[in-house]
Amino acid sequence: MAWLVANFSEVLSLAGLHLYQSVVPLLISVLIAVPLAQLARMNKTLRGLLLSAGSILYTVPSLALFVILPVILGTRILDMANVMVALVIYAVALLLRSTLDALESVDDGIRQAAVAMGYKPFMRFLTVDLPLSVPVLFAGLRVVSVSNISLVSVGALLGIGSLGSLFTDGLKRDFVTEIVIGIIGTLLLALLMDAFLVLAQRLLTPWLRNDGGLTKATAESNSDDEPAVVSA
Repeated sequence: MAWLVANFSEVLSLAGLHLYQSVVPLLISVLIAVPLAQLARMNKTLRGLLLSAGSILYTVPSLALFVILPVILGTRILDMANVMVALVIYAVALLLRSTLDALESVDDGIRQAAVAMGYKPFMRFLTVDLPLSVPVLFAGLRVVSVSNISLVSVGALLGIGSLGSLFTDGLKRDFVTEIVIGIIGTLLLALLMDAFLVLAQRLLTPWLRNDGGLTKATAESNSDDEPAVVSA
């Protein structure tokens, strides 16, 4: 505990770097995965190719990808961009399938109703398909966010700053306290990210929050309409 107090500013700085390297790839992957999933939903051939490519990409070892990317991107091996690009690749590979499932979870009857009301395909996607797919989509996002926070730590093996640096430094010095703080810090970040995504989902799906209240009100109304049973 004394070590944490003495080095709190450094730990906080590493946590900030860790969070930055996790969140930015997550946001970018959403912007890539959602359009790709929509294309895959509309084209069966493209669907098979994209899902297969995603499965193959996710099997590439993270450390190997961190080392290969500087050669492909022309960056320095200690550049944070290598980790972030790798995480985008992994996140898209994971999100593609879950986003496709999310879009396919929307009832076709609702889509047809939107078409009958005059919605063009793009506007229907933005205002009907995407909002209604949010619950399933966020379930996938929660998995990817935890995966990203975990994988960021691997970059510390290459000297890229994050809470993973506490693991590597603690191992070098045989200092268990530093390793434990790194593990706890990573778990806390994962929990905070998960809580934030749960809150964001609730804010984006107000109809789900009201569903319980509407159901209860309907049940109470129905019970009031039922005739009373009088025993003899």
